Formats: sequence, C-alpha cells, structure tokens
Amino acid sequence: MALRCLVTGGAGFLGSHLSDRLIERGHSVICVDNLQTGRLSNIAHLLGNPAFEYRQHDVIAPLEISGRIDRIYNLACAASPPKYQRDPIHTFQTCVFGILNMLGLAQREGARILQASTSEVYGDPEISPQPESYRGVVNTVGPRSCYDEGKRAAETLMHDFHEARGVDIRIARIFNTYGPRMDPGDGRVVSNFVTQALSDKPITIYGDGMQTRSLCFMDDLIEGLIALMESETVGPEPVNLGNPGEFSVGEIARIVREVCASNSPIIHSERPIDDPHQRCPDIGRAKAALGWEPTTSLAEGLIPTIAYFRSELAGVEPEFGGAA
Repeated sequence: MALRCLVTGGAGFLGSHLSDRLIERGHSVICVDNLQTGRLSNIAHLLGNPAFEYRQHDVIAPLEISGRIDRIYNLACAASPPKYQRDPIHTFQTCVFGILNMLGLAQREGARILQASTSEVYGDPEISPQPESYRGVVNTVGPRSCYDEGKRAAETLMHDFHEARGVDIRIARIFNTYGPRMDPGDGRVVSNFVTQALSDKPITIYGDGMQTRSLCFMDDLIEGLIALMESETVGPEPVNLGNPGEFSVGEIARIVREVCASNSPIIHSERPIDDPHQRCPDIGRAKAALGWEPTTSLAEGLIPTIAYFRSELAGVEPEFGGAA
C-alpha cells in the first residue's frame, strides 16, 4: 500500500536520503525542515515531483497537515556538535517540543511514528559494544547535554505516549553515519578528516586518537530505519542501528588519508569535553527483530563520500571544530 509519510528534518543528510528511498518505493513524502542545518540542495531533485511536498517549518511550533498521515519519521534536530552547541536551548526545544508536536499529530491521525534517537543517549559508556539495555554514563550539564539529554527526553515522551495513549511508536538509536550530502562543516570524524585531507590541511585528531567509533554508510542506515518502521513485531523498545565494525579515531584518519591519496600530516589537538571514549553498537536486536545488518565496509562507503566532498569543496570553505 502506498503510504503518506511525513519526514521532519527532511532536507538534512539522512532525511533527504530517506525521502528518496520512500518515493522510490511508491510512497509520497511531506518534507518538513526549517533549514537550520538542512539544505535545499539536498532535495532540489525532488522539488516538482508530485509525490513530494516541501514545507519550511520549525517543529517547535505545532504543524497542521491536511489529509491523512500514515507514517511520521522524526529526524528534526541538528546532529553536528558544533551546530547543535551554537543554540543549545533551541536544540533542546527541538528535541522536546518537536517530538511533543509530532506525537500529538500521530495520535490525532492514528499514524505510526519513528523517533531518530542517538547513540549519544549512552553518554561516555563504560562497556562496549553498547546494548539497548545499557543505561549509560551521562552528563546533564555539559556542552553536549542539550543534544544528549534532549534525545533522552524524547525517548521518554515516546514511551509515555505509547503507554498512556496507545501511540504506535518506533525508536531508532542511530550510531555514527556518513555518506554523500553530509555538510562539509559537520564537525564529525568523517567530514572533518575527508575535508582536511582533500584541502591539504593537517588532519586533526582530538586527543590521542585511541577513542573508537563505528561508522555506518547511509544506504545501510536508511534501510534499517525503514525496516524498523515497517516491522510489525519489533515493539516499542529502542533498537540500535549502526555498524558494529569498530575503529579507533587514529585508524579512521589513516584510512581516510590513504583513500584520499592525501599527504596531509596527522596532528593532535585537545579533546573536547564529554567526547566519548568508545562508540560501538550491539545490533543483536536489529538482526533478530528486523533481519537487518549493514553490508557496506568503511573502504567501500568512503569512495562515494569522498567523491561528494570533492565536488562540494570546489565551492565551499569548510569549518572545523568539534568531534563525534
């Protein structure tokens, strides 16, 4: 059945790819974005498509949609550390007021809703890999707390609307994802390292480089989001979506430099406050409940990602800072 889907944050990196995939599968998409971090260039190819509608709107404010809504993918919120830290109050409002507005809409329309949560709900974890049952080590008053705690609050509201009002929910805890349409100034390891390598600038590692990340290519992540949304058996509990392949930040820098064929030196700088020591998902629940796991290796995913950044940098001067 063709579904009418609302994608908040739909002009962002993941939201635009999700919109593509939903339309390819015969669904229609209402894309909502305030363009704080989303970019019209990400959805330019969809404008004019009768299956696609774009509305510039901030999810902090209530949203009125005419006609039925079958699915709501709530991806609205800056995910880049330097960007969500610029206006931490707005970031927290986006997480909390945004999901309240979307949950209200889901309740009124009888729609199923998926919340794009994050691995950041685990804070700076003491175990690896992180299963969904792990409650994390978190800081409520740090520079990253507006995002981390906002996402944790959103999960709570999803749970409460399900329990108290019967809203059909799905929660995806998304781990580091990369690919074409990332903003060159995103401030995370792949975007930082690739743009620095392509610009012949020093590749900057924050700290000693021994902290770890697991990197999921966007194609795999989008398939996971749709599989989670459409599962009839997974239930309301959170599900990790990410690539369990774990790399140190130092390894990632060396791989990026090699794939870029760059001579950029690798340097070290002070590590940001609350930068997590390790990030690696336990995806046992996703495998068992969804039959999903990523299939793209880091080396494979970097090829189209680097090609995209190379074209972007022809006219963009990236900003650096922050890490995730």
